Amino acid sequence: MTPQHEPDRQRFTLPSTPTSVLDYSLGGGRVTFTHTGVPPAYRGQGLAAQLVEAGLQWAQAEGLKVVPACSYVHVYIQRHPRWQPLVA
Repeated sequence: MTPQHEPDRQRFTLPSTPTSVLDYSLGGGRVTFTHTGVPPAYRGQGLAAQLVEAGLQWAQAEGLKVVPACSYVHVYIQRHPRWQPLVA
């Protein structure tokens, strides 16, 4: 399952699951990840991690600093120190 970037809607999604999403907003050379959501029936399968990983890879490629406003994104970055240099 590959996350899809929907820049017009400022989000990443997993098309094979209903409403699995990582929402963000852009401004001032930063991306603020605001919400990660996976339906209850799909939780525990690593889907949120896939979304966050895709979002962080994109932010790095775009040269953006990351503001982890979403608690899941914040914890993910803490658990994966390679992403900590991106945090604004």
